[in-house]
Amino acid sequence: MVPSDESRSPEPVGAYPHARRVGNLLFLSGIGPRVRGQREIPGVTLDAEGQVVAHDIDAQCRSVFDNVRTVLEEAGSSWDRLIDVTVFLTNMTDDFDRFNAVYAEYFAANQPCRTTVEVNRLPTPIAIELKCVATVD
Repeated sequence: MVPSDESRSPEPVGAYPHARRVGNLLFLSGIGPRVRGQREIPGVTLDAEGQVVAHDIDAQCRSVFDNVRTVLEEAGSSWDRLIDVTVFLTNMTDDFDRFNAVYAEYFAANQPCRTTVEVNRLPTPIAIELKCVATVD
């Protein structure tokens, strides 16, 4: 699934689809907090040289979750059909508790399996990215 001009999901940062269906499973590529058509990333504060000087993990989480929901819907699935989520955080020490609090809001009704790992960095100046698997009819 490559975003079309009518898509609400952010543009991929490389040559890959946001989602790929195999049978009744939908595999999502890593989804971050970027917003389609915008240079600014929610929850990211950059200095004049483009280096991250601060980030708001709550804002980034909400944007990532909204992007995942959009990609799922555009691919014919839905939030409640998520079955597995892999979370990549760049700062587990500072962000894990806040991430868990926001995650609990979004996943109160549906609780897919989850793995959370810390990574040194992500491809753009973001602090979180999700890789998901969902079912689809």
